[in-house]
This record gives sequence, C-alpha cells and structure tokens, in this order.
Amino acid sequence: MRILITNDDGINAPGLVTLEQIAHDLAGPDGEVWCVAPAFEQSGVGHCISYTHPTMIAKMGERRFAAEGSPADCVLAGVHDVMIDARPDLILSGVNRGNNSAENALYSGTLGAAIEGALQGIPSFALSQFFGPQNYNVDDPFQAAGAHGAQVLRSILDTDVPNAADYGLFYNINFPPVLAKDVQGVRVTAQGLRKGTGFSVEPHTSPSGRRFLWARGGDQQQKTAEGTDAAANLDGYISVTPMRADLTAHDALSALKGIE
Repeated sequence: MRILITNDDGINAPGLVTLEQIAHDLAGPDGEVWCVAPAFEQSGVGHCISYTHPTMIAKMGERRFAAEGSPADCVLAGVHDVMIDARPDLILSGVNRGNNSAENALYSGTLGAAIEGALQGIPSFALSQFFGPQNYNVDDPFQAAGAHGAQVLRSILDTDVPNAADYGLFYNINFPPVLAKDVQGVRVTAQGLRKGTGFSVEPHTSPSGRRFLWARGGDQQQKTAEGTDAAANLDGYISVTPMRADLTAHDALSALKGIE
C-alpha cells in the first residue's frame, strides 16, 4: 500500500510523527509512506488552495517534502507531482493538535486535506487528538491516537461502505482527551454542534498603537448532542464521522420548490 500523509500543524509537528507511525503500521513492510506537509503551520485554513500564487516545494528527505501552502495544496502536490508515477492508495491527514469535532470541522485544514483527497477519488481520513485535563500535560498527548489509530483505520477500510455518490466519502476521526488505556471504544457519530460556543475575536493594541484582532475558540469541553462526535469524545470514545463535500441542504429542497 502506498500512503500519502499530511497535516495542518506543519512538517515539524509532533502529531505528524504519530501519523507516520500509524501509516507505516498500515502500509506494512512492503508498503510506502510519503509525506508532503506544510512548511509552516496552516491551522484553520479549511479547504483553501493557493489558486492565485505558486507553491514552493522542497525535498526534506526520502519520500518527505515540505510545501509552502495549505494542506489541500499538499495533497495536490503529492498526487500530481511527488507521486505522479503511481497515485497513493490512501491519504491520511493529522494527527491534529486538538479536536476537529463539531463546528471545528468546518475550519479545519486537517479536514481540508481529506476533502481534497476525496475529490481526487482517493480514500481519505482526517485524524485529530482531542486535548483535555487528562492528557494535555503528559509526555505524549497523542498516545490515544498512536495506540488505536491503525486499528480504527483498518476497521473502516475492511467495512463495505457504499460510496456511489458523486462526492466521495472522507472520514473525520477524533480521539478522546484521555490516555490510551482509558479509551472506551469506538462510536460512529454524526457531526455535532457546541451551541453558543463558536469562534469570536479578541482585540489587542500593539506597542506601536496598532489594533489587532486574535481569533478565539469556544469551550472545547462542552458536549454536543447525544450520538454526535464531541459528546462521544468527552465520554472517552473515538468518534468516526463519515462525511461528503456536498454542501447542499437536502432537507430544504422540497420547501423551496414553490419559488420555481
């Protein structure tokens, strides 16, 4: 198996080390793991691509490249340049520093890479590690993802999931904010919403008198509805959420027929 890995925290991020270990486990001794990751952190860029300017790419080592672009740019670089002679069989993005459950998924560069992978027709997975009081200050805060990631991916890949829609599936996997030994299992969930805890901005004035705004997230320890991702994560479960890039509100189509 040939696997392409990327992330949005940058090529030197510790979560990418964990993902590389997961990828090698999946690929096996005869497989290949290729890395194309952002040269600098790209958190929160979503599915952005560098459409109006070129992306510089540099080889950092054997099957390892850094691109001055977004995670989606890295997928494009991997599929259409670095691995052009033989496309990857699988794309893995992460392991993100912090959760991409609930509304976080809409901003996530980690998911942006998985979206692009799905649009390229390649099975794609976004992996993120939820942080909380039980795992934030330990030596390896990514240990839950590292211990359970490969098996979760195998279980999904071994399942015959229908994927006949125009927009292909990708998967949002979030590991709970606990130690590896305390993971309760896996839950297949819908995307949730932390009500009343969305992003905001906080103003600051620089020493030179200029005004700046810092983006701020909401309370990540707030549960979402039962059966959704963040609720499962905060109960100690790995959440697996199948997604598509189709943004149509299908439930509203019938109601709007009257305007035709």
